[in-house]
Amino acid sequence: MSAPETGVPLKAGRMIDRFSLSSRWVHWLTAALMMSCILTAAVLYNGSLAVIVGHRYLVEQVHVYSGFALPVPMVVGMVSRAYRDDVRRLDRFTSRDWAWLRSRTRRDGTIEVGKFNAGQKLNASLSAGSIGVLLVSGLVMYLTNLTPLPWRSGATFVHDWFALAVGLLVVGHLVMATKDPHASTGMRTGRVPLRWARREHAAWAREVAGDPPAAIPDHPTRN
Repeated sequence: MSAPETGVPLKAGRMIDRFSLSSRWVHWLTAALMMSCILTAAVLYNGSLAVIVGHRYLVEQVHVYSGFALPVPMVVGMVSRAYRDDVRRLDRFTSRDWAWLRSRTRRDGTIEVGKFNAGQKLNASLSAGSIGVLLVSGLVMYLTNLTPLPWRSGATFVHDWFALAVGLLVVGHLVMATKDPHASTGMRTGRVPLRWARREHAAWAREVAGDPPAAIPDHPTRN
């Protein structure tokens, strides 16, 4: 079952813009830095991999500077109005989002979703928060001459467990991406089929296609 299609007649194969170039660059640069951190961390923490790869000092430096650079794409991206709009949408939970999370049939189109569904908003919030925690804890670990040993020990514990959580989050994100090729295409090319948008993000599709708003108002609440 999919959401009813109203308003502008649906043209077969009609494509619409979903992500700006700035939003895509932020996503892919952040993804590249995150994968660099995950892969180098795997080498640093796994003795067998460390023996195979070697060059431990180089791997360590790549890990450290990739971690320090992680927030940079997101901060620089804020100069783009389109990216700021995506951030604003991700930062707002609505009554529909809570209903979507509680629903066991959330993907049938009954609950009209905006540009991002609640799962994507949670993923973005968890990713951004985890990057902040990893950055601070990594900084404490890195500044050995400025931080006491108990701080570094605690930071190491937090850093390791958050790194594991982020790794699982990334795996889940990749699995979900493989299940929806149109969503992946949207992040790669910036465009998606209108038919897909009306099925998966009906409220946003109405907005883009110029359809009338849904009968039930959607009241945003700050997450």
